[in-house]
Formats: sequence, structure tokens, C-alpha cells
Amino acid sequence: TGAVDGVVNGDVYQEINGPTDSYAAISQVDRLQSEPESIRKWREEQKERLEQLDANSRKQEAEWKEKAIKELEEWYARQDEKLQKTKASNRAAEEAFVNDAEEIFPGTEWERVAQLCDFNPKSSKQAKDVSRMRSVLISLKQAPLVR
Repeated sequence: TGAVDGVVNGDVYQEINGPTDSYAAISQVDRLQSEPESIRKWREEQKERLEQLDANSRKQEAEWKEKAIKELEEWYARQDEKLQKTKASNRAAEEAFVNDAEEIFPGTEWERVAQLCDFNPKSSKQAKDVSRMRSVLISLKQAPLVR
């Protein structure tokens, strides 16, 4: 007599020779053997511990996001305040420059150059070396070119 195949709840069984798939045979043996109580408890404790760690990490991530949003808003506020101050100082400087430009008199060229240039080397905010240009301007101021 041959083997009789049957399907029960979606599982394929052979009544005489056993399961046709070797993995199905292993899973059947695993189901038949119940795991020891200590391993079951460890699995449950491990599962609870991992769930708790996941919850803590989600909570911490949410706190970090809130903190980052607050810091970003504060940074934008500081940048906006700095920008407004810069705009106001630039407008005032432009207005002063325009007012000074209207008052042009012959012989006051070097005074205007001196106002526009910073001849104090200690207060210079530039990183480039401008000492040669400064010395040329000072020498031209003291001995102007004759045309």
C-alpha cells in the first residue's frame, strides 16, 4: 500500500511516512517538547525588559526632540534679533555716509579717507595684512601727488 496524503488546517501530512518537509518535522518535534520552566520565565522577563527599554528610549527620544525644537527656536530668535540690530546699524551708517557725502568741499578729501579707513592696527578686525596699504595712504596724505 502507498502513502496517503492529507491536508489538515493548511498543513500537509503523509500518514505513513511522516511529513515530507524536513523543517516541518523539526518544528513538530519542537512543538512536542515543551521548553523548561526556567527558559520560559527568562524569555518572558527578557521580553518585558526589552519592552521597558524600548519605552524608555522612545520617551528619551521625544524629550530630545522637544529640547532640540526649543533650542532651534531660541537660535532663530537670537539670529533674528542680531539681524535686526545689524539692519538698524547699517541704515544709520548709510544715512550718516549719505549726509557726509553731500558736504563735499575741496581740500577735505583726506579727512574723508581718514574717516573711512581704520588706521589703528590694534583695533583692526580684518585678518588680512593691510599695513602696506595703511602706510601708502599715510605717506600720500603727508606728501600728496602733484599733477
